[in-house]
Amino acid sequence: MDISSFDDLLQAARAQPLPQRLLFVFAGAELPEDATPTQRQRFEAGQGGALVPLMCVDKCPDELASFDMLAQEASQFGHDWQLVFAAALSGNLSRAPSSEEAEAPLQRMVEAIKRGEMAAYIPFDPQGHPVQMG
Repeated sequence: MDISSFDDLLQAARAQPLPQRLLFVFAGAELPEDATPTQRQRFEAGQGGALVPLMCVDKCPDELASFDMLAQEASQFGHDWQLVFAAALSGNLSRAPSSEEAEAPLQRMVEAIKRGEMAAYIPFDPQGHPVQMG
């Protein structure tokens, strides 16, 4: 399925034969200490920088009615984020994975994003639109 919106992600997760738990990592941009003057100028203009995970959460698809609901919850933590990365974790026929079972995969996701390994995740901007990376 082509994911062209956050709603598509929710619909796809709800349509899976096995119950799902969605994993989200919110990331902000930082300017590396060794940035060049050109990189600093681009960063100040809202471009470039290094993605840094700020916070993460897991949710069952039925816990989210919309992207706005997720963004509103995230805003309560006071972090300015540029992207939220999403992934899904499948359960078994009887139940979705618990938050406890999602903890290790969620931490692996955080570590992968720190390393710049983001190809396995779907990034969304603060308006809920998917972002093409690279």
